Amino acid sequence: MNTFGRLFRVSILGESHGPAVGILIDGCPAGLELREEDFRADLERRKSGRPGTTPRREEDVPRIGSGIFRGKTTGSPILITFENRDTDSSAYDRIRTTPRPGHADFVAFQKFGGFNDYRGGGAFSARLTAPLVAAGVIAKMLIGPATTVQATLLEVGGSAGIEEAVAKAMAAEDSIGGIIECRAAGLPVGLGEPFFDSAESLLSHLIFSIPGIKGIEFGAGFACARMTGSVYNDRILSLSGETETNHAGGINGGITNGNEIVCRVAVKPTSSISMAQTTIDLETGELRELRVGGRHDTCIALRIPVIVEAATAIVLADLMLLEQKIPRIWSGRE
Repeated sequence: MNTFGRLFRVSILGESHGPAVGILIDGCPAGLELREEDFRADLERRKSGRPGTTPRREEDVPRIGSGIFRGKTTGSPILITFENRDTDSSAYDRIRTTPRPGHADFVAFQKFGGFNDYRGGGAFSARLTAPLVAAGVIAKMLIGPATTVQATLLEVGGSAGIEEAVAKAMAAEDSIGGIIECRAAGLPVGLGEPFFDSAESLLSHLIFSIPGIKGIEFGAGFACARMTGSVYNDRILSLSGETETNHAGGINGGITNGNEIVCRVAVKPTSSISMAQTTIDLETGELRELRVGGRHDTCIALRIPVIVEAATAIVLADLMLLEQKIPRIWSGRE
């Protein structure tokens, strides 16, 4: 449910407008040096501030509550929390019984009998990706420096002109989605546990947990359906697994083959938009016009690359621990 991983396990908690959001990380090796400032760079990348992102501004200072002693991990679970300070729930009182089209409001109300915290999307909010990024920072330290993970925003609204597309959507009081590419390089051969824990399965599982992700493909992805085998097959060049092409995206049979993992994810347009929409009243069953207030991103894809990196790194750290590529008492990795 709210926990993912086998050896490197993360459990997420909190709601968008509650006191805090956080994550409990179990399975981190003992002896890893970890300071609050280690999280700063990735958390800054996730923050709002650029045009097209929410005006909500949170400090996002990680509070480490356990698992660290004298600046190093102890081997016990690491609790990291982030206070929610810049919240304004007034707009959500008005839409409590009028769910936003495209959002989780309706299904959350039905599944939890109306007891769900609807403010800011509650537990379905992208606010919970702040602690996910924090866990990703630790995961990157465990798999690095030989293994690197980098995600890039390729396009938004179908255009590579990102700033122009965002400005156009803002002027129309609408929202747009985007496509993000993630690459993980320097991986060993053999990560992944078929049948149900294949590398693609686990990466897809956690990446789909990021709010707003609606599609993923590896390597050539859906384009492979239009290729022949003679074109798609990656010719093996060496015993290290190096291939001439990388249509498989670094994974064969659910197992990493030594090449770069390449995947692309589709991010949907933000559900909360300023223009009027039609929805249903949960109390009367009648159709109503809805105008969403509050503060929202025009394009959530702008802030998601670092979150995709975090999810990828978390999966890879777990797989490397399973494959005994990471020591349980930290002495560093080449």
